[in-house]
Amino acid sequence: MTNTDHTSLAEQAGSREIPDAAIAMIDAKGTVMGWTQAAEQLVGYSAQEVVGRSATHVLPPPEDAGRGSAVAEQCRAEDGWSGTVKVRHRDGRTLTMTLRVSLLWGQDADTRWLVSVTDIGSLSSGVVNGPVRESLLAHAPIGIAVCDPQLRCVWVNDASERYDGVPRHQRFGRRLKDSLPAVEAEALEVVIQQVLESGSTMVHEFRAWPPADRRREHAFSASFFCLQGADGTPLGVCCMIVDVTGNRRARERLAILSEASTRVGSTLDVMRTGQELAELAVPLLADHALVDLVESVPFGVEPSAGTGTTSGRTPPLRRAGLASVDLSLLELPWVREEVIHLHPASPLANVLRTGRSHLEPVLDPHGPWVDHDPVRAQKVRDTGVHSLMVVPIRARSSVLGLAVFSRSEEQTPFQEGDLLLAEELVTRAALSLENALQYARERAAALTLQRDLLPHRVRGGVAVEVASRYVPADMDRGVGGDWFDVIELSGARVALVVGDVVGHGINAAATMGRLRTAVRTLADLDLPPAELLAHLDDTVRRLNDEDVDPSDKVLKVVGATCLYAVYDPVTRRCTLARAGHPPPLIIDAQGQVTIPDLPAGAPLGLGLGLVPFESVELELPEGSLLAFYSDGLVESRDDDIDVGLHRLGAALAQPGPSLEDLCSRAMQTLPTQAQPDDVTLLLARTRALESAQVASWDLPDEPATVPTVRHLVARQLSEWGLEPLVTPVELIVSELVTNAIRHGDGPGRLRLIQHRVLTCEVSDTHTGRPRPRHPRGLDEHGRGLFLIAQLSRRWGSRCAGDGKIVWAEQDLPPTAVAV
Repeated sequence: MTNTDHTSLAEQAGSREIPDAAIAMIDAKGTVMGWTQAAEQLVGYSAQEVVGRSATHVLPPPEDAGRGSAVAEQCRAEDGWSGTVKVRHRDGRTLTMTLRVSLLWGQDADTRWLVSVTDIGSLSSGVVNGPVRESLLAHAPIGIAVCDPQLRCVWVNDASERYDGVPRHQRFGRRLKDSLPAVEAEALEVVIQQVLESGSTMVHEFRAWPPADRRREHAFSASFFCLQGADGTPLGVCCMIVDVTGNRRARERLAILSEASTRVGSTLDVMRTGQELAELAVPLLADHALVDLVESVPFGVEPSAGTGTTSGRTPPLRRAGLASVDLSLLELPWVREEVIHLHPASPLANVLRTGRSHLEPVLDPHGPWVDHDPVRAQKVRDTGVHSLMVVPIRARSSVLGLAVFSRSEEQTPFQEGDLLLAEELVTRAALSLENALQYARERAAALTLQRDLLPHRVRGGVAVEVASRYVPADMDRGVGGDWFDVIELSGARVALVVGDVVGHGINAAATMGRLRTAVRTLADLDLPPAELLAHLDDTVRRLNDEDVDPSDKVLKVVGATCLYAVYDPVTRRCTLARAGHPPPLIIDAQGQVTIPDLPAGAPLGLGLGLVPFESVELELPEGSLLAFYSDGLVESRDDDIDVGLHRLGAALAQPGPSLEDLCSRAMQTLPTQAQPDDVTLLLARTRALESAQVASWDLPDEPATVPTVRHLVARQLSEWGLEPLVTPVELIVSELVTNAIRHGDGPGRLRLIQHRVLTCEVSDTHTGRPRPRHPRGLDEHGRGLFLIAQLSRRWGSRCAGDGKIVWAEQDLPPTAVAV
């Protein structure tokens, strides 16, 4: 038989992995002889640390040594024991465990003990320590056999004979196929071989006719555990067989737990997980199910341990899920999102305070805790609810909420077995809720970080009117690294930026913040767009080099895209460059949409920038609309990007609306399903300065120019009504023009721009940037820039063609009319 045949046979037999089995084998002296991977996961000790040592190393802790001796004596007297014990975790924690000890026989009457352990620390302690659970453990017969790596039986318990009728002395040294029917034995041996090879735990279900009941077929569940030695090699496989033949409800319970792993926790939304838990329980377990979470949980805030125990108050709950066989119950007053206030005397409040489950097989609909809310009390009476279970939803040391199960159509009241199933179901759901809660906290932190790093208010000065939108990705993918910015530059110009960092989560948001800061720093240097992107590319590559951890086997690369544009309202010219980012849309006053032919450029930080970034300069009519966006706005799984671009352009080409309305309209073009990526949109409508707001003069390359320029400046400021600025601006112009004549080798130009401030610009053909000096007391030169800095609100320089422009700004006097 080939490997493929083995796999197919195992799959047809119904084999599957289970995650929560913890098995150990102990000899007659109490020494651990075999250990499983699940046992290591449960208590933290590896096989190397435990095998060959006394079981008291793990069970029980030293302070419970007396009880441990008593348990050992009881095991010897009764050939086994079951109950709850305290087990010490490797990290020092004490765990509450359900434990069962079974006696195994070997050849020559040798004996060993098989210990099976289940973690129940997260369940209700009131039920864990109750007699019902221990009774279930004690009276459920389990057939146990241990096979060596050659699949021969070496250890067996007395209960095995009742399942197949084979006495134990006939099993030793024989394989399963020698004592069981061929079909069942072959399937079981396939699974055993898989467990030996993988070390995992498997469950296999099969049907057979046991000797005690030859008249009907029984269903059996066989669990297989790989026992490891001190060196981690397989010593054999332990097989535990249980008769799972039961009534309809027992089969439904197995179906519920099987469904829970796939149907509960399908998303990272705590409210959705609560609804999935409720829907799973109805009608398989209950006729009605409610899931209420502590009000802070849906907002990503875990309640503190002991909530409601110190103050005597029970916190309000928010309804996260409800399901019912009666659809009318899904109407008011039982609705999702409703805030629930529990009566202090109710069992629900007591469960929330203590963390212990509550079972009320026969519910009194006239009880005092029901009558405190006449509407709900009447609802209970009208629906005929007669049996109730309340189970806490626990995560570590906190109670996240409650799951309430009730019956009305099903006349059989809830029993202890139903409560055990409900607790197991809620425990599995609680793991999903805890993951969702942790994700909600991380996502909230990333969102907060990103929103703090993004501009809270964008202003385009006199150059552009702006509006923006940002929509984070859906819950499953988390916050991305989109960013945008509007930066006011000298000379009434403005820089428009949009970018996108590869990846999602808080790291992407943090990287986005670093790049936005870098762009602002480079923009302050007034670099041309292509040159700015080149510097930004170097910055990203340095960040990659600094973040590389030599111990990491996988190279972490941070990539980003960016589009950078500078618009000048004096010339109505816009200069753009991009690094792997989608091009902007330009919509003119007639609604015509165009996409400029802008070289794509390589994404930042990927080391692909062999070709320099290129800029394109466009002249835009006043009132032109520029649309900068991230790919999340135009890309989708179902459509090509051209479809998204056409859809966006059509939304923005509508005449009349304000920019805010256009942003909202563009957002409405998004698909209705959750977005896999962040969505960013920045709109800018261009403005143009009137010619009367700008004055300029050519500057001859001679010293006599300075007095003439002072006179021209004074006259122009008087025409603008800015007489208070004449004296300081004359001094500033004198210094700037003098420097231009002294250091330049050709004619220059002077320009005054009146907008929100008064800007004075002097251009020359010298490419060197001016730098302040620290002159000594007798030096005749070097004080000009110091004087300009004292007289200006700010000053600086930028490249311009074959030379530079040195500029200085003055605040307008209060009496001046701001443009």
